[in-house]
Amino acid sequence: MVAVLGGAIRVGTPFLMVSLAECITEKSGRINLGLEGVLVFSAMGGFGAAYLSGSAWVGVLAAGAAGALLALVHGLVCSLPRVNDIAAGIALMLLGTGLAFYLGKPLIQPQAPQIPSLPLGGWSSSPQVRAALDINMLFPLGVALAALLSWGFRSTRWGLVLRMAGDSSDAARALGYSVNAIRIAATALGGFIAGLGGASLSLYYPGSWNEGLSSGQGLIAVALVIFARWSPWRCLGAALLFGGAGALGPALQSVGIGWGYHLFSAVPYMLTLLILVWTCSPRRSLQGAPVELGVSR
Repeated sequence: MVAVLGGAIRVGTPFLMVSLAECITEKSGRINLGLEGVLVFSAMGGFGAAYLSGSAWVGVLAAGAAGALLALVHGLVCSLPRVNDIAAGIALMLLGTGLAFYLGKPLIQPQAPQIPSLPLGGWSSSPQVRAALDINMLFPLGVALAALLSWGFRSTRWGLVLRMAGDSSDAARALGYSVNAIRIAATALGGFIAGLGGASLSLYYPGSWNEGLSSGQGLIAVALVIFARWSPWRCLGAALLFGGAGALGPALQSVGIGWGYHLFSAVPYMLTLLILVWTCSPRRSLQGAPVELGVSR
């Protein structure tokens, strides 16, 4: 159980960052299905920056900047007339993964500095427990971001303006706000946070750069946001749930249970399908969904 808990935090950190990123974007009334491309591209950019600079934190900042840049492209493109968010997001996903694969080929073999761990298992004399409770230092940052966003959406001017753009673009325009500017800023900010998730992948767990690094986590995050009802705190819980599901196979293998390993590795994807089926039920309305997304009309 300790291994599953520690693994939930390690595996769930990218889920948390990307789901918070999509939560911000969708609160403004825009969907970004390209976060898979953002995640992969930022993982490559962060790994390359850490390798060249010798500093993991430079890599983290570079990953955030790479994610913000790619998401900004999405925001600008979607602001053009007659551009569909879904189609633009799929194009962005292909662009991000293609650029990452092309530019990241020289980075497959080298090793870059890793994000340091936060040791929470010092109370135990067991090396296995101490190893299981070495926590990614980006995870507390993700928890702080969830708290900040939850408070900001509810209690600050920028949060109310963001929600207004997502619930009624006409009302936002009537009050003199530029809906396109709000959505572009929200998309870019979401890209930066998703980039931190990319840095967690390449600079902590699994801690290397390769072309199959994300395993669809950027796309799963969209389902996580729906499951979390567009609440940052629920995004945290959903990320830990999916992280624990992803860590279940390695945890069982560590105690000698090897059968069904590949089946357990598929648990996060099965959970995604179950969540999508469950949330599509006409008896379970999508409470909390921004009206401008069209899903709650």
